[in-house]
Amino acid sequence: MARHESDSSDDEGEECTTTKVVLGYASKEATDDSISQLGGLPSWLDPERPPSAALARCNICKDFMALLFQLYGDLPEHFPTHERRLYMFECKRRTCRRKEGSIRAIRGVRAFQNTKKSKSWEATKSVANSTAGQATSQRGLGDSLFATTSTSLASRKPSNPLSSSPSSNINPFSSNLGPNPMINDTQIASPFDALASKPPQRPSSEDLPETSASEVSISSSLKSTAPPTSPEPWPEDSQLPSYPQYHLDAENETLDALSQNSESVQVMDIDEPAAGGATSSGVEDVDSFESTIDKAFQRFADRLAQNPLQVLRYEYTGTPLFYCKTDAVAKLLAPHQPPSRSNDKEVATDCRPGSIGMPPCQSCGAGRVFELQLTPQAITELEVEETGLEGMEWGTIILGVCQEDCQPKETEPGQAGYLEEWVGVQWEEVGGSRR
Repeated sequence: MARHESDSSDDEGEECTTTKVVLGYASKEATDDSISQLGGLPSWLDPERPPSAALARCNICKDFMALLFQLYGDLPEHFPTHERRLYMFECKRRTCRRKEGSIRAIRGVRAFQNTKKSKSWEATKSVANSTAGQATSQRGLGDSLFATTSTSLASRKPSNPLSSSPSSNINPFSSNLGPNPMINDTQIASPFDALASKPPQRPSSEDLPETSASEVSISSSLKSTAPPTSPEPWPEDSQLPSYPQYHLDAENETLDALSQNSESVQVMDIDEPAAGGATSSGVEDVDSFESTIDKAFQRFADRLAQNPLQVLRYEYTGTPLFYCKTDAVAKLLAPHQPPSRSNDKEVATDCRPGSIGMPPCQSCGAGRVFELQLTPQAITELEVEETGLEGMEWGTIILGVCQEDCQPKETEPGQAGYLEEWVGVQWEEVGGSRR
């Protein structure tokens, strides 16, 4: 449900501002997007060429993980010859929670060579190049990517990103874009052509002295992140754990005018001690609780409260909204964030590409940029059928992707390939009341 569909009418007449962030909402009703979803089972760029099943296994217990979401992620203004999909998985085993490797993300990409584009695609590129600068400055990155000039995705019909019309926009939440003129089986290069075009190969380690062979082995282990030569076959759907499936709807984030005291911390009420009783325990409880509610979490909670049903926040090359600033993820990324200006009417979320402290892409070595994050409302939706009290324990999951949108090195033009991307998980505080 979009924010404007909520029951609250208290914000009528108040001044609002629209940010560059696009919010995703879970919906049981079908939307314009037939690909993006919360929960369910994954679908791939090419059903005949799925990724290695090893990418969907928990790094702790080695069991298959459940899909948290998949997103139609085409970015024609950045990667006009690429088809993109984003996937995130989480292990459902209780013993694996809060451990690195229990949540993993995959970026799927299918790229086409410039020399094999159709004439209509070349016309599209010419129009895009002549209008991209003006469109970005007028609407902002979020608007141009998601076609969010109106208030509701349901009221829009996304246009074909490959159309030569200058007004064409694309919504990464929307996959109803018609056939891709670049997809042509006759255009995919022959494996023999690929072999003929390769440069002379380096000698194998068997032909080298022992010292040189060791150096080659170490270098290869550091640089090689391609899937194994014989990838693990993707399992049948019956072998995969899963959450309930929802469609994803999208809207620009709209915020009420920020008050001067929006950063204030609200402290829970603590029962007064009985007369004549010891008071030290109560004071310690208050101090302990106040210490866990930092300003970053309060800002996180206040921001989400204005659009409480959001399950996903998207802003390619933008800035994540931190759940807290005291954990390892915040320490890694926070020093690279722009100054916070909470009282400005325009909420600053821009970040210089490549400036945040995510580790570089393990495939090509390029920097990574923020693309999206999940919010706690996703837990509510995904665990709606769970009967136990023990469930997912994260506050937000941040996804960083290769800023070059690279492919696996062994992937031929026109073929779908998949690479693991970086996830930063900010967990709930143990024993805290942030959930």
